[in-house]
Amino acid sequence: MTPPETIGSTLGEVAAALAGAGFDEARRRARRLLAVALGLSPTEVFARLDRMITEDEGERVVALLRRMLAHEPLSRILGRREFWGLEFALSPDTLYPRPETETVVEAVVAQLPERGRAYRFLDLGTGSGCLLLALLSEYRAARGVGVDLAFGAIVTARCNAERLALAKRTRFVVGDWARPLAGSFDVVVANPPYVESAEIPRLSREVRDYDPPLALDGGADGLAAFRAIAADLSRVLTPGGFFACEIGAGQAEAVAGIISGCGLVIDEILPDLAGIARCIVARRPA
Repeated sequence: MTPPETIGSTLGEVAAALAGAGFDEARRRARRLLAVALGLSPTEVFARLDRMITEDEGERVVALLRRMLAHEPLSRILGRREFWGLEFALSPDTLYPRPETETVVEAVVAQLPERGRAYRFLDLGTGSGCLLLALLSEYRAARGVGVDLAFGAIVTARCNAERLALAKRTRFVVGDWARPLAGSFDVVVANPPYVESAEIPRLSREVRDYDPPLALDGGADGLAAFRAIAADLSRVLTPGGFFACEIGAGQAEAVAGIISGCGLVIDEILPDLAGIARCIVARRPA
């Protein structure tokens, strides 16, 4: 592609390329791509359609378009993603936070109305740290621990904690779920891998090619991580403490059975904005 002379003509050509490759909402995607390449907001792109672009800017547009045509998510291209109103850096070892994962944060906030208490949170499979850090942003006296098997994820989570001025209230540990931990927590949260191994090749290219396999693969039935986590919940939760986790579509009954089989009582199963059962909340009896 030879870079056109104005933002407007570039926008049209990028949108046409994306539409021709089968992308939906091609013009919206093109506007976001140009915003990144030109250092503008999406609104400014529309407001400055007649502005000439430089040769360097045109080269940046071409480079970003190639990556997008390869189905690399824009969040991966940018290296950051917003979650719960906060911006999180990403890395190859982390998922990018999805809107449905906010259902877990919403569940905890609904359960804990006293924002000033010094709760102890544990985030299993912390990834970018989005669940733990979102909760600490709501509970200013709380502290938390994030655990992940991937060292790269722990590095990313620590960086996010520092950027969000939450590092003093966090500790991040490389480990296999809750097995390396001692002590009790008021709340345990998790967004574990829950995709059946055989289904991974069938996922969209944006997911299977760019999300870390360790964060996707839930074993033959998609439930391996839930079994591993549930085995330690009664040990790491305080009496009366609760567990909130994200689940895959259609997994509510199976995951509830695993968790209740380890001594916890299911409080509720919450839907995401699409109406899909997305979060299970369970409590250790007092």
